[in-house]
Amino acid sequence: MKHRRINKNPAYIHHKDSGFVDTIKETVFGVEDGMVSTLGALTGIAAATKDPGMVLLAGFVVIAVESISMGVGSYVSSKSEKEVAERILAEEKEEIETFPKEEQEELYDMYVRDGWPKTMAKNMAKTASKDKRLLLKEMAYRELGIIPENGVHPVKNGLVMGISYIVGGTVPLLPYLVLEVHSAITCSVFVTLIGLFILGASITTYTKRSWFRAGLEMLILAGLATLVGYGVGQIMNSVVM
Repeated sequence: MKHRRINKNPAYIHHKDSGFVDTIKETVFGVEDGMVSTLGALTGIAAATKDPGMVLLAGFVVIAVESISMGVGSYVSSKSEKEVAERILAEEKEEIETFPKEEQEELYDMYVRDGWPKTMAKNMAKTASKDKRLLLKEMAYRELGIIPENGVHPVKNGLVMGISYIVGGTVPLLPYLVLEVHSAITCSVFVTLIGLFILGASITTYTKRSWFRAGLEMLILAGLATLVGYGVGQIMNSVVM
């Protein structure tokens, strides 16, 4: 019997290469944190010292150190997540080896809860139990919420996070490369706020939200974080000085 193939809709995310979608969390987090953290550090240092050399040096140091730290943090956390999932799968595999009948009955119960007719659910569970790899895949998905094929990629996540931070951190630093400190402070804040809005709006390519509302949300939330950070810095500076 010939089956008609569904024409892929290029507008659907799941019909596209999911390379970026898989790392969208690291990308957005890295770029946003790079802009906000670097802006806060540069603004505080620039306002306190008025020294362009000091501001630029601090900016490069902050971006270098934080991008490495964020990248390593993402790698370690992703690796830990992967190792936990691997252990859970190993434990489930051991249960299948030790209690095959009970695991088959458990899979049958899950099929029934999902709405499958009992006769069909029984046949499906029986068929799956004949192949331990298939049974493990079904139990991993339905009982544990794990899709073995869609594993976490620690190295990829770490690299994306680090590079994203560098991209974000460069935005507030650029004005200090071409303007004197007083003008650069205002320009840096303005450029970063625009960057935050663009970041929020660009995500709607994948979420289908209103680009204006998404951009405004990112601008307000990240802007408030920047404002609070700058305020705390000024208070601490006045107390210390």
